Amino acid sequence: MTPETRPLRILMTNNTLSLRAGSELYLRDLAISFMKRGHFPVAYSRTLGPVANDLRAATIPVIDDLSEMSVAPDIIHGQHHLETMTAATHFPHVPVVYTCHGWVPWPEMPPAFPDIMRYVAVDDLCRERLLTTHGIAPNAITTLYNFADLKRFHRVRKLPEKPGSALVFSNTRPEVPRAIREACDRLGIEKLDIVGKASGNAIANPEAILADYDIVFAKARSAIEAMASGCAVVVADKERLAGMVTPENLATFRGLNFGIRTLQQQAFTSDNVERELKLYNAAEAGKVTQWIRSNADMDVIADAWIDLYRDAVDRWREVGPAITDEERFAALSRYLVGALSPRIKAADQNIRDRKNAEAELKSRRAELARVSKEAKKVPDLEKKLRNERAERKTDTDERLKTKAKLKSARQELLDIKSSRVWPLFRKFMN
Repeated sequence: MTPETRPLRILMTNNTLSLRAGSELYLRDLAISFMKRGHFPVAYSRTLGPVANDLRAATIPVIDDLSEMSVAPDIIHGQHHLETMTAATHFPHVPVVYTCHGWVPWPEMPPAFPDIMRYVAVDDLCRERLLTTHGIAPNAITTLYNFADLKRFHRVRKLPEKPGSALVFSNTRPEVPRAIREACDRLGIEKLDIVGKASGNAIANPEAILADYDIVFAKARSAIEAMASGCAVVVADKERLAGMVTPENLATFRGLNFGIRTLQQQAFTSDNVERELKLYNAAEAGKVTQWIRSNADMDVIADAWIDLYRDAVDRWREVGPAITDEERFAALSRYLVGALSPRIKAADQNIRDRKNAEAELKSRRAELARVSKEAKKVPDLEKKLRNERAERKTDTDERLKTKAKLKSARQELLDIKSSRVWPLFRKFMN
């Protein structure tokens, strides 16, 4: 067996192996594909869950402690810089290939480290992120576009001339967006469902349902899987809308992984969604599906990955021995200063701010409790006040009656004194 054909032991890292989402499923599917080719993938993450269980079920080792791996790997497939750097420093004499899956997330930040032989971007925007990271040479970057496992997504829908069903395929949407619901209502699309984590309807096997829908709203790899299943796809997510995938925009959207840069096309309104849905064309969607199934096959990408690993191993044999510990420590120092230190300080400040906010909230809650306690006395005080007012009113009424009687008596006395009988009365009394 030659170095060009011998199986590789591949340590694959990711920040989590829990949620069935982008990079987790990317690692899972590649690892299983590598295993079926006779290689020995090992998955590493500090956070395990359903995806880790999928890997174990496929007989792929999963670890959350690198010391469990007693034999060094031939190559480190790094995803997310914390886990990649953890593996690279644990195995300092193993070449690394780092994969960038996103433009925005901090975990996707590409580290510059001498043991990283190759960098891989999953789309053109990630390539831009790598090209604008100090310390990464352009000739070290390769773009391997995202894929679909066509053996899993083998069901391909034959679309009707007029769409009657739609699916929102998203981990971020708790419910079908109003803009999508209104647009589908106007066009008579009666069946409208949603799957994904946020909606409480997560699904482990989307290949079992995608081919049941005419139109799918999705992004990134989910969009690719839907297209591979024969669905017409509108690229959308959260409050962003790219539009219907057509043969004309397919290459552009594919180059951007049907992701964040495409999702800045237009406002997410029912009118815009309706306009995109009106672009539905069964024949055109069929051309898109055919192109995706010809150009986004996971088996082809997996072969490219193995070639890339072997290229990185070969390069390591050439340059690896010349890399000194001083170079590694200097690069590690820059990584700590540039990547971790600001984040740790910001996190520490956030903790202090949160503690201060919690203390302020506790104080306000105590004051609120005191006020609430005092407020509970109000009904009794109001009742007492009403009683006192009633008593005072009664006393006042009695005084007025007495005063009226006295006034009446005085008037009677005056009347008597002014009468003729008064002199006789006085004479009689004397």
